[in-house]
Amino acid sequence: MSALPAGGAARRLRRTRLLMTVSFAAVIAVCLALLAALALSIDATSQRGAVTDDVTERAGGLARAVYFDGGTLHLEPLREDELAVGTSFLAVYRIDASGRVTATPAHLPRSAELPAVRRDALIDAVLEEQGASDERGADTAGRAAWWAAAPVWDDDAIGAVVVVGQDVAAGTAAHDRLATGLAIGCLVLLAAAVVAGHILSGRAMRPAVAALDRQEQFLREAGHELRTPLTALRLSIEGTPTPTSAAREQALTTVDRLDHLLAALLTRARIDAGTFTPERVPLRLDQIVEQVVDDVRQTSRVRVATEPTVVVGDPVLLAQAVRNLVDNAERHARGRVLVTVEPHQVRVVDDGPGVPAERREHVLRRGTTGTGTSTSTGTGTGTGTGTGTGTGTGTGLAIVAWVAELHGGAVRLDDAPGGGLVVTVTLPAPTA
Repeated sequence: MSALPAGGAARRLRRTRLLMTVSFAAVIAVCLALLAALALSIDATSQRGAVTDDVTERAGGLARAVYFDGGTLHLEPLREDELAVGTSFLAVYRIDASGRVTATPAHLPRSAELPAVRRDALIDAVLEEQGASDERGADTAGRAAWWAAAPVWDDDAIGAVVVVGQDVAAGTAAHDRLATGLAIGCLVLLAAAVVAGHILSGRAMRPAVAALDRQEQFLREAGHELRTPLTALRLSIEGTPTPTSAAREQALTTVDRLDHLLAALLTRARIDAGTFTPERVPLRLDQIVEQVVDDVRQTSRVRVATEPTVVVGDPVLLAQAVRNLVDNAERHARGRVLVTVEPHQVRVVDDGPGVPAERREHVLRRGTTGTGTSTSTGTGTGTGTGTGTGTGTGTGLAIVAWVAELHGGAVRLDDAPGGGLVVTVTLPAPTA
């Protein structure tokens, strides 16, 4: 992915790419977690089934191997039966006519010990059901095991019960190894998915990045091409043989206005495109206003009253907003323009034709055009008697409102006492 230019749009693209990558990774992680959980559940069920079947089969087979002969219980086959090999616990309990339980000799396999309570429960279950029984439970050492019991018949009665126990540690260890393997595998796959998602999202955003590059290139070229004829026009005007003529001064003023307007429009376009980030520095708003008024004031009709106030913002953009306010007010004022600076506020008052109340919100919108208003955003002719002609370019107040909004402030239009317009730009106070 090509390098992103600095700015708001670039940050949005980066956030979008990061969001796409995180979302893709989250979906993959959830899917892998569900698959791993399903695999572990199936394995646990399979392990339980395998142990249960093995213990039950061993108990049933060994119960069939031993037998009664004339009331004597013969255990000799157990010593040779392969089913007895590998069991954790094997015992045969003799049950006499009175129901008393007697354990067989201890030479049978017993790496685990059956708790008496569990033994009694298994034997009771066999006697009650007249068949095999099984259950899971810990041995006397607390180890997990699976137990199964099967009856040994003496004619028509159960004369003994064979109990087999199997430690499930082997199956648990295998299950744990599977869980570890799945966890490692899922992490590897998730890492691969994150990398792949990041690469794919970058490729998907290449057209947007290319568009930003083309837009910035266009703005650079447009700024150069538009300033070239303005520079030529200024040189041509300055070379006229009547350097003191009013027409020449008015032409130079118009060129300056167009140059400042072009700079403001290009700056706004770059900010909107995300290729330019405004500064945020503490500055003296009253000093900016005084300097701008000195630069753009055409007559002595403009009066300034300021008091020291500090705001945080971009000095170039704030100067452009003040320049638009003063320049437009002076062009449309009949006799006076008053610029005041109060804490975090600039107010420009003129005695021009004003802006009707129903149009005030409209003239602050981007792209608005209109006619015959103070601080005009239109292209018509005002009624002022001063030096201005009352013509505008259609963007004055819109740019002021945009600069104020960019700084977290606001613009308000009111009627001036005695006629005219009051434009108030309010900026937020600096945070401590």
